[in-house]
Amino acid sequence: MKWPAKNTRWVMFSSMGMELGLSVVVGFLIGSWLDGWLGTDPWLLLVFGAAGIIAGYRSIFRLLKKVQTEQQEEESGK
Repeated sequence: MKWPAKNTRWVMFSSMGMELGLSVVVGFLIGSWLDGWLGTDPWLLLVFGAAGIIAGYRSIFRLLKKVQTEQQEEESGK
């Protein structure tokens, strides 16, 4: 998927914070729910919270890499 124009890049960059935040929150919510269900306080909360943080940063890294390659393609095409 290609981003349509330079003017819409701000939308892509603003979504990065939301994506990181949601990954962390979802990880902590899943961990908290599983801890309550299995009675393993606080271990699954910590494990899924860390997994959410890692997933969020991985997603940001992939998005930045994609932006970088698109920018290099634009510069080489000019």
